[in-house]
Amino acid sequence: GPGTESCVLVTRVLCSEPGARKGRVQQDARGRWLKAAILLLLLSAAAGGGLVAWNRLRSQDGIPEGGIPADGVTEGGIPADGVTEVLAHRSDHLQDKFVQVPCSEDYESHQRFAGCTPRKCGRGVTDAVITREEAERIRRIAERGLSLGGSDGGASILDLHSGALSLGKHFVNLYRYFGDKIQDIFTEDDFALYRDVRQRIQQRIAQVFGISSSAMYLTKPTFFSRMNSTGAKTTHDEYWHPHVDKVTYGSFDYTSLLYLSDYSKDFGGGRFVFMDADSNKTVEPRAGRVSFFTSGSENLHRVERVRWGTRFAITISFTCDPQHRIADPQLSWGDRSPAGGEEPGRKLPL
Repeated sequence: GPGTESCVLVTRVLCSEPGARKGRVQQDARGRWLKAAILLLLLSAAAGGGLVAWNRLRSQDGIPEGGIPADGVTEGGIPADGVTEVLAHRSDHLQDKFVQVPCSEDYESHQRFAGCTPRKCGRGVTDAVITREEAERIRRIAERGLSLGGSDGGASILDLHSGALSLGKHFVNLYRYFGDKIQDIFTEDDFALYRDVRQRIQQRIAQVFGISSSAMYLTKPTFFSRMNSTGAKTTHDEYWHPHVDKVTYGSFDYTSLLYLSDYSKDFGGGRFVFMDADSNKTVEPRAGRVSFFTSGSENLHRVERVRWGTRFAITISFTCDPQHRIADPQLSWGDRSPAGGEEPGRKLPL
């Protein structure tokens, strides 16, 4: 009747037959259960995906269990500026790995030296030149020297050639500041090992690039670096910016780094990154590993920010220009150190 019609206009559920109402209630219950199940599955998938993503970022940045980087993982993890390929994993033991790249025009604006100026350019990694035990001994030299000073920021420098030592926000000359007390910190064996390691790295670079070892010379700055997650206090602490060594220091022709600690074990972040047009190529440090490359724009690079722990390395630089050569350090220098040791006028090629 009319009452039924008006009920239909309001709602069919209220005015339907008892059996129909029972069926609709059952359907509504099943519908609510299905929606709840779908929502639960979506929430679980989102949580699982987030965990996978976090685990991936943590493994790429070397963040240990329970450890969280101070300011995110973007720079130390998946870069925003391109695809990342690992040139050398920490777990690898590389006899020799070399990637040739076209030389930049940087060398054309400087005097060329036959038998030395790069004609073959690229970057290499080897774990077969310096042993882990030798790297640990070299690291102890750095630790003893840096214990005399240290930067207020995240990057501390020790240059045994010029005597430059980070102290607070400035640099002091290690030899002048401490004089003969240096002989209580270092030994002749320390300096002999330092010279031997430098010579072996120089010989390997010469061999790979097909030049004479005697045609290349040690140049400045050559120095130890200690990096941690402390915030920068001066521009010298901002080691993570992309740079080209030969643009910063025109005398550079070949750059090498000897790593003295292990990525993801001693520190997180802090990988060395070659920044190519198509992708980034990273080197994961391990104690005793030597990374070397021609110093021009073909090897634009940076170092990721250290997220936790402490990263030790030594940068050993070479030139083809004999006017820019420097001598190996001598323990006997004492307070008769060579000129220098004050604050560098340019960013250091970390």
